Amino acid sequence: MTLEPATVREYDAQATDREATDTATFGLGCFWGPDARFGAMDGVVRTRVGYAGGTRPTPSYHSLGDHTEVVQVDFDPDVLTYRDLVEDVFRQHDPLAQPPKTQYQNVVFASTATRQRAVDTVLAELDHTVDDVATRVEDLSRFYPAEDYHQKYKLRSVSSVLGAFEEAGYTDADIRESPIAAKLNGYVAGHDVDVETDLPAPDQRASG
Repeated sequence: MTLEPATVREYDAQATDREATDTATFGLGCFWGPDARFGAMDGVVRTRVGYAGGTRPTPSYHSLGDHTEVVQVDFDPDVLTYRDLVEDVFRQHDPLAQPPKTQYQNVVFASTATRQRAVDTVLAELDHTVDDVATRVEDLSRFYPAEDYHQKYKLRSVSSVLGAFEEAGYTDADIRESPIAAKLNGYVAGHDVDVETDLPAPDQRASG
C-alpha cells in the first residue's frame, strides 16, 4: 500500500478525541501481538505497550523486575465496551493456564467495581470465577510506557509505511499515540483492516 503523509495527519485529526475515550489495560504475553490485534478492532482508537503489575518504580525491558508486559487500549465507549474487550481477552488465552515467567503472564486490570462486575460476568459465561482461573485480575496502580522501539513494533518493520509518519513530522511519541498507527500496526500484522475503506486517500476523505 502507498501511504501519504497527508493521510496520516488527516486521519489522526479526525479521530475520536482522547477525552471521549476510555482506557483499559491487559497483559497477554509478549505485548507486540496484542498491540496489533487490538489496534485492528473497530472502536479502538489508540494503543500503547508498557509495563505494569509490579513494584519496581522505573521498569525497563532489560530491568523489568516483577512487572508484566501489557497493552493499553483507548477505546470509544459508544462503539466498544469494556466488557467487549474482556470477552476478546478471554478468547485470546486459556484462563486456566499461566506462563511461569511474570513478564508474559495474563492479567486483566479491573480497577473499578463496574469493571470487576464485567469480568465476573464474562467468566461466569465461561463457567468460571475469578477464584478458579489462573489469569490475574488486579487493580492498575501505574502504567509505564515501554521503550520507543517496542511501540507499534509490527508497523516499524515496514519502512515504506513508517516513512509516511516521518515525512509527516511525527516523533516516536506521536507514533505511539497515533490512531492511524494503531490501525496500520494491526494491518501489517495480518489482521482484518479494510485499508481502502478505513484509510482512504486525502482526496477521498474530502469528497466522501
